[in-house]
Amino acid sequence: MTVHEDLLAPDVIEDPYSYFGRLREEDPVHWNSLYETWVITRYADVVWSLRHPEFFSSEVFLRDPKPPYPPILDEDEGLYDFNKRYLSHWFIRRDPPDHTRMRRIPHLQFSPKYIEQRFRRMVQDIIDFLVREFDERGRMDVIQDFAAPLPILVIAEWLGFPKEDREFLRQSSRGVLSVDEAAADRNERTAKALLTLKEYINPFIEERAAHPQDDLLSLMAAGEREGTMSRDEVVGNLILLLIAGHQTTINLIGNGALALMRHPHQWDQLKRDPSLIVKATEEILRYDGPVKRAPRIAAADFELGGKTIRKSERILIVLSSANRDPRQFTDPDTLNITRYPNRHVAFGGGLHHCLGVNLARLEGQEAIKALVQRFPPFRLEMETLTYQPLLNLRALTCLPIAWK
Repeated sequence: MTVHEDLLAPDVIEDPYSYFGRLREEDPVHWNSLYETWVITRYADVVWSLRHPEFFSSEVFLRDPKPPYPPILDEDEGLYDFNKRYLSHWFIRRDPPDHTRMRRIPHLQFSPKYIEQRFRRMVQDIIDFLVREFDERGRMDVIQDFAAPLPILVIAEWLGFPKEDREFLRQSSRGVLSVDEAAADRNERTAKALLTLKEYINPFIEERAAHPQDDLLSLMAAGEREGTMSRDEVVGNLILLLIAGHQTTINLIGNGALALMRHPHQWDQLKRDPSLIVKATEEILRYDGPVKRAPRIAAADFELGGKTIRKSERILIVLSSANRDPRQFTDPDTLNITRYPNRHVAFGGGLHHCLGVNLARLEGQEAIKALVQRFPPFRLEMETLTYQPLLNLRALTCLPIAWK
């Protein structure tokens, strides 16, 4: 088949579903020569890949002998090594036993019961406050005014960072995501963001080690004190929890609001029957989820879809393509908030199934329910929407709307 290979091209960023849908039908295990990576797009292959870490290693930063991708000019290896040092400590970038050792520390605070008891009321109160802020205006930017403030307030509270630092934390964590961009200065921007966050976090770790509180900072500081984690691992994983704790939720809320705006009959159906919010949130995650792909590297030679994948070759497991596979989902390109069952892979799968799934679902449910129940269907205030040029995330730059 003939297809351009630039995964950050404007048409792929704007509409990844058409691009990866073509790969899924014509070349489901595709070698992308520009990025030097295999691209896996069918649901069955994606699920199999997520469940076989013996072939699909998450230790991309540790095992990959090649330069970073996407290919860029003027690569500064020193900056890349700095970034690699911290990003390789993320437990999502590690295999067992390191993955198990590091994930075990925050795991108890991510249980459904803990999340429900600690955060449901908090999330509802934050939403009430935000809604009052823009209700009288009759317009807002869903991303900047609503989707962004909510999860950063929640994750800052949970981690134990001061509320007044939330905008600093949001902007700094956004800088770390530049690792996904095809820009010549991406390593410099990522390194600057990592160094800024490292210098910010370290004093909190010291303080919590001496004076523990009921927050994730204290849990992680205790992990270092007990010898379970190193300081670099603590810092790296606090950065991970900060980013994963709000960036993906921003996109879940933004993508969800847009999907319902473009399907007003579904908006009306959810407004009439708010009990559909759980199914609706799961369908939004399937239809236009916040995470597009999961990176892996081959841990051994193996065959998939008639192709031989060699040890140390890069792999992209495309979750968003699997979620639109007609072999698994009836009318996959149609939003259906009553869809059940809905075995999407928006949160990954296997041993790397998203740790924060319960919090993300709770925030998504409460935010989308509030928008639908309190307002009439919105109208877009701009003709053309744009998405951030990221490999990992499906992220709108803005979503200006009005209802008066």
